[in-house]
Amino acid sequence: MADKTVDHGPWTGCAVMFLQSHSPGLNLLSLYKDQQGKFVIFKVIKLTLTDSVAGICGYEILKVHDADPFLGVEVKFMDMAACQQFLESYSSGAVCQSLSQHASRLLGVPQELKVGTQLKAGTQILDLCLDKLDVCLQHIHLSQPERLRDEEIDRLEQQLQSQALGPGPQPTTIIEEESPVPINCFKFQNRVFEDRMLTAADVQRFSNGVGREWKRVGRTLGKSCRALKSPAIDNLAYEYEREGVYEQAYQMLSRFMEAEGRAAKLSRLVKALEDCKLTRLAENILDIQPRE
Repeated sequence: MADKTVDHGPWTGCAVMFLQSHSPGLNLLSLYKDQQGKFVIFKVIKLTLTDSVAGICGYEILKVHDADPFLGVEVKFMDMAACQQFLESYSSGAVCQSLSQHASRLLGVPQELKVGTQLKAGTQILDLCLDKLDVCLQHIHLSQPERLRDEEIDRLEQQLQSQALGPGPQPTTIIEEESPVPINCFKFQNRVFEDRMLTAADVQRFSNGVGREWKRVGRTLGKSCRALKSPAIDNLAYEYEREGVYEQAYQMLSRFMEAEGRAAKLSRLVKALEDCKLTRLAENILDIQPRE
């Protein structure tokens, strides 16, 4: 997205809304990175934007991206009236309120979620000039999108439309539908487990059982954890080479927990182990008894 001079064609513009949860234990960025949480967070964003423009067509979500510690939502406006209505909703606090209400309901949070926001158009922070609507509109108009809608957003939009339309005609064959997994749970080997933060016992079991595969697990976790991105894994291997693979694995997972805080969930470790074909170790951490 860049600031540029625009011609006299149809009115368009682009803005990025940055979202951050201020409620303990709920990280919007981590939830969006999780396959189960991604659709729920997208639905929250979509419902909020629809509320903010009072149902007016004239906007589309181009991309939802990692802007750690924020979740960035890039929005293209194709109608000045929709953009103006959004700005009015944003400046009045209605966008924040709508976000909190939809997130609390869809995530099953007992108390209303506290959400912080920031709005930018190019390099301009619009929160600093919300009292000047025409200035904000001009900044958004000058900030033209440089990309088409992300393929992931296309898939999420289709999923949302399918959910809204409901199931099609049922076939004559009776098929047992799979129950949805609650937001605070995860599925492994067709069983549902309650998600929780990793513990010292989990770290010990992991370190005892992973052996030399700790690097591969670390790189898998590093796809959604900045603290484990290259060259962190190689640095850990070198730093703790004399102590052996147990200590290397222990330090890697400890660093993951320290960096991710409340988002260092059991489900993320189990998913990484599953991706690395280390299902036996995942079973051990989950206390699943081996099959006879």
